[in-house]
Amino acid sequence: MTERFFPLNVPMLQSIVDWSAHRTINGPNPSHGARPATELAHDLAGSVSPKGIGGAEALRRFDQIIVPATRAQDEAMNLAYVAAAPTPAALTFDIAVSAAEIFGGTWETGAGAIAAENQALRWIADLAGFPDTAGGVFVSGGTIGNLSALHAARERARERNPGVKRWRLATTASAHSSIAAAAKVLDVGICEIGTDDRGRMTGEALVSALTNSNDVFAVLATAGTTNAGIIDHLSAIADVCSEREVWLHVDGALGLAAMASPSVRPRFDGIDRADSFVVDPHKWLFAPYDCCALIYREPIYAAAAHSQIAPYLDQIDRDEWNPADYAIHLSRRVRGLPLWFSLATYGTDMYAAAIDKVLLTVAEIVAGIEASDVLELVETPDLNVILYRRPDLDDEAMIRWAEAHRKAGTILCLPTSHDGAKVFRLCLVNPDTEATKVLQVIGGGFPNLGGKEI
Repeated sequence: MTERFFPLNVPMLQSIVDWSAHRTINGPNPSHGARPATELAHDLAGSVSPKGIGGAEALRRFDQIIVPATRAQDEAMNLAYVAAAPTPAALTFDIAVSAAEIFGGTWETGAGAIAAENQALRWIADLAGFPDTAGGVFVSGGTIGNLSALHAARERARERNPGVKRWRLATTASAHSSIAAAAKVLDVGICEIGTDDRGRMTGEALVSALTNSNDVFAVLATAGTTNAGIIDHLSAIADVCSEREVWLHVDGALGLAAMASPSVRPRFDGIDRADSFVVDPHKWLFAPYDCCALIYREPIYAAAAHSQIAPYLDQIDRDEWNPADYAIHLSRRVRGLPLWFSLATYGTDMYAAAIDKVLLTVAEIVAGIEASDVLELVETPDLNVILYRRPDLDDEAMIRWAEAHRKAGTILCLPTSHDGAKVFRLCLVNPDTEATKVLQVIGGGFPNLGGKEI
C-alpha cells in the first residue's frame, strides 16, 4: 500500500469508533450545556497550531471540553425548541456515510447513494399523495429547503408574468422565521394573510388577500407551526391556489412527519395538491442532523431555477437525477442515507408506531395538565407541541425555573410567548419520552442544584 501523506493512526481511529459506540449505546448527558466563550477559548487554547496536538489529545478535548459544552439534542427530556431523536441505526450509519466520502451533487459521482436517497424521498412523497413524477432532494434544513422551493416558485411566476415589477409571498405571521429571511434574500414583499382564532390560515382569508392581485408568486402554508404546532387549512388553501394558479408551498419541517401515521394523516388533507413541501427528518423522522427533505410535484420547475451551467460542468448528464439541480447548492453530502438505512432497518410500520407513541405521550401529558391543580393548558394541541401555564410562577420565576432544571439535567423546557403572554412550551419528538416523568417535573418546584447558581 502506498504510504499516505497524512499518516493513518489506527489506534486513534479505533478510539474514535469506540467513543462513538459508547455515545450511541449510553446516550447523552442531559446536564451538558453551553459555557462562556472565554472559558472555552482558554480550555481549547493551542488546539490549532503548527505542529498539532495529536489525535489522542484532540479526542480528549472533544470528549471533556467540546461535547460537555453542547446541548444533548437527543435526550428524551429535551422538550425545548425542536429536539431530535435519531434511531440507533441512523446515528450509527452516519459514521459509515462520512467514511464513504460520497459527493452527492451529481449522478455520475454518487449514483448508488442518490438512488437510495430517492427511495426515502419517494416514501415521503407517497405519504403526501404526490404523483410518481414528483421528486426532490435532501438539504441541510428547512431554511434552505423553503428558500429553494420559493426561488423555484418565483422563477416560474416570472416566466409566466414577466411584467410584474415586484413580487410578494403570501403567508401568515406565525410562519417560521426562515420565511421572512427567505423573502429578504429573494427581495420580495410579504402579503400577510389573516388567520382564524387559533392562528390558522384559511381559504377565505387567502381569497380576500389575493383578490385583484397578480403579484403573489406563492402561498406558503404551514403544517405544524414551530411555536404552537398549528396546521393551516391546507385543503381550502389548495383550492384557492389551484383556482388562481399560484404556487403552494407547505412548510412542514416539523409537522409533516406525522403523515407517516395513518391515525393523523387526515389532518394534512390538501397536501397532495401542493406544488412543493419540506419536512425535516432530523426533527420527527428520527434521522441525525442535518437533514431536510424538499419535494416538488413537478421537479422541472426546480431544475429550471437551480441548474448551474459552466464549462467545468459540461460533462454532467442532465438526463440523470442530479440533486444539485433541485436546490441552492452544488456540493452536498448524501445526508439522506442515514434515514434510508433506518427505514430499511426498521421498516416504515415502526416509523408509524413511533409517531403514534409520541402522540399518545402528548395526549397523556395534556390529560395530566388538565387534571392538575398547578398547571393550566393553553390550548388543545394539533400535533406534538403543548403550551401550558404555571399560574404560581411569574415571568422571572419561569425563566429561573427553566434554567434550574436545565442545569440539573431533569428537563429542558423553556418559556415562549403566545398571544402576548409568557407560557411554557413542550415539543415532543422522542418516542422514549415518558409522560409520568414530564408531569412530575413540570408540576413540581425548583430542583436541588447542590449549591450551583442558577
